[in-house]
Amino acid sequence: MLASKHDRGGFMISRGPVSGVKAEAKRALRVGVIGAGVMGSNHARVLAGLPDTTLVGVVDPLPAHRTRATELTGCRTFATLDELVAEGIDAATIAAPTHLHHELTLACIAREIHVLVEKPIASSVEEGQEIVDAARRAGVTLMVGHVERFNPAVAAIKQAISGEDILSIAITRVGPFPPRMSNVGVVIDLAVHDIDLIRWFTESDIVEVQPQLSSAVAEREDIALLQFRTASGVLAHINTNWLTPFKARNVTVATRGKYVMGDLLTRQVTECFGFKPDGSYSMRHLPVGHDEPLRAELVAFLAAVRSGGVPAVTGDEGVASLAIAIRCLETPARPAATSAPLKGPRRVVG
Repeated sequence: MLASKHDRGGFMISRGPVSGVKAEAKRALRVGVIGAGVMGSNHARVLAGLPDTTLVGVVDPLPAHRTRATELTGCRTFATLDELVAEGIDAATIAAPTHLHHELTLACIAREIHVLVEKPIASSVEEGQEIVDAARRAGVTLMVGHVERFNPAVAAIKQAISGEDILSIAITRVGPFPPRMSNVGVVIDLAVHDIDLIRWFTESDIVEVQPQLSSAVAEREDIALLQFRTASGVLAHINTNWLTPFKARNVTVATRGKYVMGDLLTRQVTECFGFKPDGSYSMRHLPVGHDEPLRAELVAFLAAVRSGGVPAVTGDEGVASLAIAIRCLETPARPAATSAPLKGPRRVVG
């Protein structure tokens, strides 16, 4: 083993290079999962069931997380990254806390291990760019886990607007306060999904940002109304918060020839078209697939590893979406109600 080690967030990482295992198209890929929280445990569950894939194990410094991963998948677990790497892996998925993405991803790349890192790619644009540059130099596959792209309803919307002259996009992503409070607010936790979707739908960069942020209950922003203009002239709007008592995920796209509405939770997509001078129009429900988004994402990642092709969500795309999210945070959050001296839960009537 290598002598130079350090500990970041409980993940023991060796600094020196370790020769990686090159992927071969005709054998099972050996894959590890780094981080066994809720998302990491789901990664392990899906990977354990994929053909031509061997789930080598899951890394997490917390014994309770390792126990959950074992109960869910029956796979081996490790307390440190070095232990997992010693077993020999071709690829890894990183679902650790965001502040660890930079260190863990670079550690894998240094060992020529292909990486899928959950969104956001890193805590800062600078760290994200370092990851992208390192992967390019090492010649390894780097994919960012913007899983919403793989939602069948999102895929149906993307297909419906293909070749259309897009005018505007409106996205609502709201829900109750998360039970597991992290060190980020709604922009990084939720809106970054939709920033990526806007860039993907329009195939254009976001050039103007007009954020309105507020902190009603949390220390960080828990309400965000974000407006954008893309280089192609599309106007876009994101409404996201942690104050709605139920989850809602809705997308509407207006083009010159269509109006497309999608519910990302029920996976229903409706298209209005054939607009007439008298105000009448036609409407139809579009076919939507039934794939689990995370499974589709992981299949796409492993396909890119095998082929050496461009992954579905590149590191550059991940950095670009993170950059826009950080620009949104440049406007300081304001209290939702200046007359209220203290923050607290909503009043329950009855």
